Amino acid sequence: MKNKQKNQQISLGVEAMPDVVPKDQVYWRQMLETGRAISELHDFYFIDPSVIEKYETFENSFGADKEVLEDKIFSLKVGRVKSALRFSFRESVLRNFIDHKLAYFAYPLKVFHFGPVFRDIKPDEYFFKEFHQLGFQVVGDADPIYDGEVIIALYDFFKSLKLNKLTLKIGSSGCHVCRNTFKQKFQNYYRNKIKDVCRECAKNYEINPFLLLSCEKDGCRALREESPIIFDYLCTSCNNHLKSVLELVEDNGISYEPDSRLVSTSELNNRTIFEFTVPEIPHPLAFGCRYDYVSEAVFKRSIAAVGGSLGIERTIEAMKRQNVDPRFKAKPKVFFLVIGDQAKKGALKLMNKLRLSGVAVVEMVGKKTLKAQIKTAEKMGIKLALLLGQKEVFDGTIILRDMTSGVQETILVDKLVEEVKKRLNNE
Repeated sequence: MKNKQKNQQISLGVEAMPDVVPKDQVYWRQMLETGRAISELHDFYFIDPSVIEKYETFENSFGADKEVLEDKIFSLKVGRVKSALRFSFRESVLRNFIDHKLAYFAYPLKVFHFGPVFRDIKPDEYFFKEFHQLGFQVVGDADPIYDGEVIIALYDFFKSLKLNKLTLKIGSSGCHVCRNTFKQKFQNYYRNKIKDVCRECAKNYEINPFLLLSCEKDGCRALREESPIIFDYLCTSCNNHLKSVLELVEDNGISYEPDSRLVSTSELNNRTIFEFTVPEIPHPLAFGCRYDYVSEAVFKRSIAAVGGSLGIERTIEAMKRQNVDPRFKAKPKVFFLVIGDQAKKGALKLMNKLRLSGVAVVEMVGKKTLKAQIKTAEKMGIKLALLLGQKEVFDGTIILRDMTSGVQETILVDKLVEEVKKRLNNE
């Protein structure tokens, strides 16, 4: 009898490649439908890249981490080409941007993705060889407004799920210049203290010293408290970029913790880095960063990009532990027209206010002229537009434009949600 019970516990599937089963379908449907709803509200297009890429696509994106990460790629042969199962989405998104000339479709390109990722790692309760990610990527623009929009999209996703006690941490990895300066200071600090860290940290110091920032053993954590922080070494440009991102997050009423120890281990990631956590799960539910250097390393093209992804399995587990019931609600659409840099900063706050009230908002901030933005709105067939310029920012007003008749009306920003919903309901 004992042997029979033991045999029943043996899985016929592949280790650490869990199945999505019918009893959990309500959670998975919630993930996908909420992702699609948030992507529509924030004007992200859906993308579904091939699950197989050329091996070097991922290999070359590791930078100095190649020695650590290369053996975690699932490799295979497709014909005579050495290929790999998807290690992450961002390389595939960049490849699609180049291959399909998507800059002509939208610039910057804002995409939403959902699908499996494969890593040949040692599995445990929170790490699998196959897992699923949902995320948002913006390709083609280094403006901090897009760092902010990715963060806000993920935040809106989690809030739509009704997850509680969500913590957002934001840090910076700097650029090649200030990151290298900080790295030297950081290495110098630990050089005579290696004997005081754990065996794993002593090994990691030689491989990549920034791995020491994530060790949670008491002795290593205590030493880290006195180590240099990257915020003190950011160049003016990187410091201003971080400041702009933090202001955008603050303007949208999102609580966050600036984290000076949150630094990417990869030199191909730069500037903004962030993560979302909940107390019930000991690892981040979502992680994101700016990765302007990846395209140059992999495809020999200089393309700015920022993105963030959440782990579906971890997020579902968080919902279960918080007793969150899955639910979904559809949303309606308006076009937001922006004129000038001053208006662009205020626009994101107003757009998110509308989105959180259930109004889907489309924007094309990358198109600098009003004429180009209006043309895009007409092409999309959107009937109601909102116009924000420098004058409106100072006056605390905004212009509502009927795209069919061209009639415009100026209203107070405080009445924005009420007036927009009234007009959408009358359509």
